[in-house]
Amino acid sequence: MLEHLELFFKSIFIDNMVFAVFLGMCSYLAVSKKVSTAVGLGAAVIFVLAVTVPLNWLLDQYLLRDGALVWLGPEYADYNLSFLSFILFIATIATMVQLVEIVVEKFSPSLYNSLGIFLPLIAVNCAILGGSLFMQAREIPSLGLAFNYGVSSGIGWFLAILAIAAIREKIRYSNVPAPLRGLGITFIITGLMGIGFQSFGGMLTGDNEPPEPTENNAAELTPEKELEKEMEEDEKTVSYNEVVNK
Repeated sequence: MLEHLELFFKSIFIDNMVFAVFLGMCSYLAVSKKVSTAVGLGAAVIFVLAVTVPLNWLLDQYLLRDGALVWLGPEYADYNLSFLSFILFIATIATMVQLVEIVVEKFSPSLYNSLGIFLPLIAVNCAILGGSLFMQAREIPSLGLAFNYGVSSGIGWFLAILAIAAIREKIRYSNVPAPLRGLGITFIITGLMGIGFQSFGGMLTGDNEPPEPTENNAAELTPEKELEKEMEEDEKTVSYNEVVNK
């Protein structure tokens, strides 16, 4: 349970797709002028990542990695189909994006029209493919953790585009210098938001936990041991001074 929570919060705040690795920036900048469209695209990204990352995990575990085909028989243990990773991952993503496009067009034509070309372009959104590739590179051990990683990565991207969309709606009424209006001020705000998200970096690393005392360390920390050690050092210093004076 702790492992799931740690992966969830790290993927949202520390390893955020936008602010940590700068993936999906094209859609992030182009569809963040209105909160309504940002919410629709963010929800679509969460759904696509939540489905494609576990599916691609199954493909990687039982088809692509070295020795993954051993379940077909011992004669297939030496096969390595990892060179097909990009093709199969993209095929899975394109299928899910097509499903999302059909559903959005059916139930929310206004959102479908507002998203325009950027809805089918989710298929080539580097954040979507990056989720599957990071899952593969980090060797996530279970299907549940892969689903967790897909959902949390999508939530992180959703929060990023929602936050910048809300800010961009507000700064329309602000006195922004003319050379920075538009993408200029958006890049500056994105950088500041990235710094803010990276400040969560020390939350879940576990480096702040004190080391567990061993028997030897515990013995060394007692007052008696410290006093004996100081006396030994004083005796050595006195002996050294006597030798030097002679």
